[in-house]
Amino acid sequence: MNANPLASWHRLVKDRNVAGLDALLSDRVVFYSPIVYTPQIGKAATAKFLTAAFHVLVNGSFRYLREIVGQRDAVLEFEVEIEGIVVNGVDMIQWDDEGRIVEFKVMIRPLKAIHLIHQKMAAMLQASS
Repeated sequence: MNANPLASWHRLVKDRNVAGLDALLSDRVVFYSPIVYTPQIGKAATAKFLTAAFHVLVNGSFRYLREIVGQRDAVLEFEVEIEGIVVNGVDMIQWDDEGRIVEFKVMIRPLKAIHLIHQKMAAMLQASS
């Protein structure tokens, strides 16, 4: 059981530890991407997208600006600069009683940031296939 999934998530991001995703994600997790229309269902699919996102988004400028936290969910606003474009977004995370993430939704703005992230994520996901 993970007593503090949000703290675990922050540690993974800080350390860029994609290997830690396995323990944090529920087998039944659903991932909603700002780029892909259909939800990605299951731990393997979600880990694949989050791993690519770690490589694309989590650089020296990535930071969380604020958090809104409930009992089993949180909204984390982030900002990162990639190729001179400031990307602003939110991670919406829900976890179960065991402290494993069961839903992860990402939203990004502005439109040119979405296009840039789409391009970079597509390349990263294709390389991992």
